[in-house]
Amino acid sequence: MAPDVQLEKEQRMGFFQTILVALVFLPLLMVASHNFLQNFTAAVPRHWCYIPVGDNATTEVTGDLLKIYVPMDGNQEPDRCLRFSTPQWQLLAPNGTSTNATEPCLDGWAYDRSVFNSTIITEWNLVCGQRALKDFAQSMYMVGVLLGAPVLGGLADRLGRRALLLWSLLQMGVMGTSAAFAPNLAAYCAFRFFSGMSTAGFILNGTTLEWIPSQFRAMVSTILACSLTLGQLLLAGLAYAIRDWRQLQLASSVPFFLFFLYSWWIPESAHWLIINHRPEKALRNLQRVAQINGEKPEGEGISLETLSPFEPPLTSVLPIPSDRFSNSFSFFHLALDLQRFEGISIFLVQLIFGAVDVPFRMVVAVVANRLGRRLTQAACLVLGGLFILASVPVPQGESWVLLITLTVLGKGLFSSSASCSYLYTTELYPTVIRQTGLGVTFMMARLGAVAAPMVQMTQAFVSFLPLLLFGAVPITAGILVNCLPETLGVPLADTMKQVEDRWQERRTEERSQGNQENQILNTGSCVRHWTGLWRPDFKS
Repeated sequence: MAPDVQLEKEQRMGFFQTILVALVFLPLLMVASHNFLQNFTAAVPRHWCYIPVGDNATTEVTGDLLKIYVPMDGNQEPDRCLRFSTPQWQLLAPNGTSTNATEPCLDGWAYDRSVFNSTIITEWNLVCGQRALKDFAQSMYMVGVLLGAPVLGGLADRLGRRALLLWSLLQMGVMGTSAAFAPNLAAYCAFRFFSGMSTAGFILNGTTLEWIPSQFRAMVSTILACSLTLGQLLLAGLAYAIRDWRQLQLASSVPFFLFFLYSWWIPESAHWLIINHRPEKALRNLQRVAQINGEKPEGEGISLETLSPFEPPLTSVLPIPSDRFSNSFSFFHLALDLQRFEGISIFLVQLIFGAVDVPFRMVVAVVANRLGRRLTQAACLVLGGLFILASVPVPQGESWVLLITLTVLGKGLFSSSASCSYLYTTELYPTVIRQTGLGVTFMMARLGAVAAPMVQMTQAFVSFLPLLLFGAVPITAGILVNCLPETLGVPLADTMKQVEDRWQERRTEERSQGNQENQILNTGSCVRHWTGLWRPDFKS
């Protein structure tokens, strides 16, 4: 029996796999909290210039008396960034004189603390001229995620999945906790940067499907993807209960120390051990898993001969994950452009958008197991793009039911595409470069998220241009997905040679059957140079 088939046979969806999914599910909830944590820790409350009065200048001016010192804006709210140069006493004595001259807030700001006791905004006065620093802090976290994906993904292929999983959990706990005690904004940004790196490292190595048999990978991938959605609800509950940003940061970070401790129980991937010439350790791990699953006799039947190291990996061309870029590119356009729906509560739209992800992902998990990963991924991208293009002629402010329906369907399809893409990418890459490939696709997804708001700005020049791009890009990527092989029911490959052999066998079968699909696959060579999509029949 071939080693890859042997591994697939021994990796049943037993008690061990169930516990493994549960142990990974919990930290994923908290990872989602960190992704959106600054919605609360960096919330900007109502604020106005602080006006000290009294002998010791510690009494704060409030209420109607504040109007004497701070001008009112168009909504009759205290101006956020200016104060009167001299008190406007004519408000108390109409015959008094006043200059109406204003100046910046020289003594700092006073904040409305009715919602949040403190945030990083109130802590370091990130308002008015310093407001951009709030976005800089979140950008540093995103840069950490962007860089952490390829770096920690590549290290996982060299050092092992388990080592990087443990390191990422420990780093998240240490850096997240340190951010809660940051003495200044610079230290806070540094800690958030390294938290972002560990987020990418955990997602890549904590959700690896190398212990899950092929027929259950779609279901497991969907369950883990749903945890990211549920994590946002958990964050809302934590933020409602904890109104101090340091305590909220701490509550979101300390659990990672517990996750780090119990993750020592998770064994190293048998696939990775075998490909790195450590079959003895792989044998012990497989026998341990078989014992946990109540199949000790079957585990004892595995021999070193069936788990002997594979052939050395061949040099490969890393595919460019255009589907992940296009998916995030269009997804974040739909998720962040909620103000298109004029006359509808933005909170209602957000609720609908959040609720639609789970059923769509569940349906796609079933479809991917029936029709295959390639067709499912291509269909999600193409249909999602078509729904965006269909919304181009719909006027804003009119036919809002049609507009929100098209948008919800598009977002649901792109959410499903993200789940399917992670599963498909895991199965496409051989073990020798699997985490590196996942890291690159994760990085491309982040680049798509960065590109979305930039493209949105072109609306100022051509109103319909952004929607055309957001629709055309995923459609193009969906078509290119058909250049890739199907992985449904196929054991995970460990070397590039195994991938090549499977392709050669597939092409031989197609030729013998006179399958017209072979002609379509052969057209892949015409797009090799500009897409970077890898095919084993591509020869330099």
